[in-house]
Amino acid sequence: MDYLPLFHRLQQQPVLLVGGGEVALRKAHLLCQAGALVHVVTLEIHPQLEQLLQKHGGTYELQAYQAGTCAGYCLVIAATESFSVNQQVAHEAKQLGIPVNVVDTPELCTVIFPAIVDRSPLMVAVSSGGHAPVLARLVRAKIETVIPATYGRLAQLAQKFRQQAKDRLAGVDERRVFWEEVLQGPIAEQVFAGKIQQAEQAVQNKLDAPQAKTQGEVYLVGAGPGDPDLLTFKALRLMQQADVVLYDRLVAPAIVDMCRRDADRVYVGKAASNHSLPQEQINQKLVDLAKQGKRVLRLKGGDPFIFGRGGEEIEELAQHGVPFQVVPGITSAAGCSSYAGIPLTHRDYAQSVRFVTGHPKDGSLNLPWTELVSNSQTVVFYMGLGTLPDIAKQLMAHGRSSETPVAVIERGTTPEQRVIVGCLADIAIKIIAEQVQSPSLIIVGEVVSLKERLSWFSEKSKKSVTETACALV
Repeated sequence: MDYLPLFHRLQQQPVLLVGGGEVALRKAHLLCQAGALVHVVTLEIHPQLEQLLQKHGGTYELQAYQAGTCAGYCLVIAATESFSVNQQVAHEAKQLGIPVNVVDTPELCTVIFPAIVDRSPLMVAVSSGGHAPVLARLVRAKIETVIPATYGRLAQLAQKFRQQAKDRLAGVDERRVFWEEVLQGPIAEQVFAGKIQQAEQAVQNKLDAPQAKTQGEVYLVGAGPGDPDLLTFKALRLMQQADVVLYDRLVAPAIVDMCRRDADRVYVGKAASNHSLPQEQINQKLVDLAKQGKRVLRLKGGDPFIFGRGGEEIEELAQHGVPFQVVPGITSAAGCSSYAGIPLTHRDYAQSVRFVTGHPKDGSLNLPWTELVSNSQTVVFYMGLGTLPDIAKQLMAHGRSSETPVAVIERGTTPEQRVIVGCLADIAIKIIAEQVQSPSLIIVGEVVSLKERLSWFSEKSKKSVTETACALV
């Protein structure tokens, strides 16, 4: 994070704007909309800028910038065509501890102007850290299309009843649930339809009615194999409304960061012989939190019903009468194989696919090996990195050719993805030489031979890196 987003109250506050051209005019428009008292120092002033200052109580001086001018202002903007003048303004402001923005020169700025979606009092700001302002404007345009102008009225409704809700609803969780019901339900639709009085009366009725005890619930959500773009819309919605998040080791940090900022986060990850919290305790914690009225997000890597022990968790919830929802995720086999360019089935190579756990139970791999050696079948091993030598040995011992292609996909679907390809005879040696780490997925079958022709994600990444390097030369 290059900049911490903050919203500043500039009403009736003095702001210095150095420069009087079209760029300065654009900045002055924003400052005046925010209620700032703008003072312009410039050799020449744009006629529209002069009119704007007169309309909003601003002032200007037609003179060159002089040392000491920055003193007494709460914000300084340098928007001249002279780099040396802009640099002088920035240096002086920084010495005085005054936030400064230098147009189109991020390295001189301590604050920057974001692209703004204005639904006052609701404001959305988008920034690229000053490095790609056009991209920030494009993102703003996308946001403009999904946030109707009437959202400002919705914010005004919340503002009107905020104190009353705070007085009548003592708990933070109670207030959160109350406002989510108001801002997402029929009352919000009345606001969007322009029926403001009806909406206000409905909010008042809701506040006057006795509040039922908040009902807890558990959301069992599949986070997919790692790429945040592979999350479902429903997963994102529930991630944003949960009060508590219990997440696994295989959930990418970028995905955990997409959960509601003020939600409590509890790590319950498990690695081989190292469980931060035993499964039985996880099950009980879900029950306990829900019975406290919490909305609990159980976030699992991949899909919760494919080697994720999700069935055990909701079985416990059902026994205790705790409401729950299940949101499937893209399982690692589907995500990682796709990003590696390895189709799990193919008309010429494999007519079936089988998902198998490579994690030993009671210290031994008791698998139906004779069912896993068909040449027309792809076998995907989850959690099998540590037992890969045994897996390869058993498959060969039960009739699978030692030349059968094998791929080990490390950190699939993420920018750190690596794909190590070998065969049953040598794959164990290769993963040691390459120092492959978990999380990794193993694919055994003839379809692996298609990787070189169908690989797209790694080539795309290499191309991107190459283009970036060329651009820097």
